[in-house]
Amino acid sequence: MNLVLIALGLVLLIAGGNWLLKSAVGFSLRLKIPKIVIGMTVVSFATSAPELIISIKSALEGHADIAFGNVIGSNIANLGLVLAITIIISTIRVQKSFYKTDWPLMMISSVLLYFFIAFDGILQRYEGFILLSCLLIFLIYLLKFQKPAVIDERPEDDEELPLYKDVLFLAIGGISLWGGSELLIDGTIGMAKNFNISERIIGITIVSIGTSIPELAASVIAILKKEKAISLGNLIGSNMFNILGVLGLTAIITPIEITDQGLLSNDIFWMLAISFLILPLNFVPSRMKLGWRDELILISLYSIFMYRMFI
Repeated sequence: MNLVLIALGLVLLIAGGNWLLKSAVGFSLRLKIPKIVIGMTVVSFATSAPELIISIKSALEGHADIAFGNVIGSNIANLGLVLAITIIISTIRVQKSFYKTDWPLMMISSVLLYFFIAFDGILQRYEGFILLSCLLIFLIYLLKFQKPAVIDERPEDDEELPLYKDVLFLAIGGISLWGGSELLIDGTIGMAKNFNISERIIGITIVSIGTSIPELAASVIAILKKEKAISLGNLIGSNMFNILGVLGLTAIITPIEITDQGLLSNDIFWMLAISFLILPLNFVPSRMKLGWRDELILISLYSIFMYRMFI
């Protein structure tokens, strides 16, 4: 039964990623918003929905380590695994907005989370309000100031769809991603419990990979359809949504207290390190481009991280 749940979940996630991408491209054309902005808002929010659902559900049921591990592990997987796989398919040329706004805001979010939990191991309700407020400020800034700053090329196969189709694809895509993630998580957790794995390990590895599959599906489909700006923007935006939106909203609903100190002494530092590494990789060896050398570095670091989880 667990294998059936995993298989159905994967099918829904891949289909949902395709529908969501159609909606994102449609809205970017209709509203004349650069696709990287759409990728960091609409697509990122929808692909972060599984993390939100899992984190709130886990926190309310007293499984804080799964809630935190899910977000931290998902952020590591987004950059160490999903981005690496995306680069394998096609080299990514990076927009200037990446190092001017996108990467700095992602790092600020990550460091802010660290200082909130480093000393007491608890994400308090007021800290959740601060995180969520930062997300709202970021979105306002992104839509108001970055929209005219990002130059976007319109691929030849872009087609402006009727408004009802854009909305329909967005709704169906979001629901499919959510439903697929639920099935996938139920199946993977069911299998993991048979081996008596700790909640922290489940959250950091199995759950985080499962909830990162929407990002993988959306990014791979975007690359195959030549929507590379959406692919990179989706991953950066998703990491910020995970911290500011997912953990912020979860903490507002119920404070989250970490019990496994490995999250504070090891895991969050991996998240900070890989997040920081993305910046120099955009300049060495090729300026403003991510290629196969960068993919090797990212996938190697992610493999080491996963190996250390089980030794």
